[in-house]
Amino acid sequence: MRLTKRLKRGLTLFLTRTMNSLLNCLPRKAALFVGATLGLMAWGLLPKERYKIVRHLSLVYGDEMSYREKERTAQRFFVGSGKSLVEVLRFRRHYNSEIRELIEVEGLEHLDRAYKAGKGVIGFTGHLGNFELLAVHVAGLGYKTAVIGREMYDRRLDKMLVENREALGVHNISTTDSARKILTWLKNGGVLGVLIDIDSIRIRSTFVPVFGRLALTPIGQTNIGLRAGSAFVPCACLRTERDRYRLIFRPEVKIERSDNFDADVDRMTAACTAVLEEIIDQYRDQWIWMKNRWLTSPRNSA
Repeated sequence: MRLTKRLKRGLTLFLTRTMNSLLNCLPRKAALFVGATLGLMAWGLLPKERYKIVRHLSLVYGDEMSYREKERTAQRFFVGSGKSLVEVLRFRRHYNSEIRELIEVEGLEHLDRAYKAGKGVIGFTGHLGNFELLAVHVAGLGYKTAVIGREMYDRRLDKMLVENREALGVHNISTTDSARKILTWLKNGGVLGVLIDIDSIRIRSTFVPVFGRLALTPIGQTNIGLRAGSAFVPCACLRTERDRYRLIFRPEVKIERSDNFDADVDRMTAACTAVLEEIIDQYRDQWIWMKNRWLTSPRNSA
């Protein structure tokens, strides 16, 4: 590794650890103020990222949203993301004593019904709200919970994140682990948290409609879930007024099974994506619009 890259990663690790120590010593209100301030600073200092958000909102909503509304959505996203980052850094110490009581749960019966069936649950969400806290709270409610986590570029930072998850009862399954490990988890009746709003040519994917345009979407979780007979339950952890949270679960997504397994995988992936799209539409300022969900086109991937 080049010296400059090592220095940059070392500095990032140092700053993360320092920030982690500082934020865990502050009261929650003060810590969230720091997060909001950092988010607001990022909004001001990253005009290219602001432009991406406005551009992608324009692709989806056109004139339905004014330019000012799109700018405000971008600003709220940055501020909310700063707060979410702070919450993630603090939840190992403060979840049980402070954060847990601030979470309202809606639709838990959908998860509970699927969980009691004993064939595993694919709890699918996206880069929406505080998805790290989502997994932690599901585990805190007594459900055997795992997440599929993509490794970070720095193993030391990745270790910090994984240890935070596992300290609160969330089992971490790496993207490099075998499909058999995931299948075993589901067959043993566990909940598997997955992010499905990812455009990546490095994992097995298919094109499904996302806000009216075809977008590359992972199908590994769908493939394994259908083979295991698992339930597919939409979920999200959303920030509400006064920096509280609402955890929502929607009814299980079902499709009519056919003799063509690959077609079933595609249809289930599309159905899950459509439900996630509805949630994103309701909470526009909490989704990561700066990422180009339509980066890979069907023409270029052919």
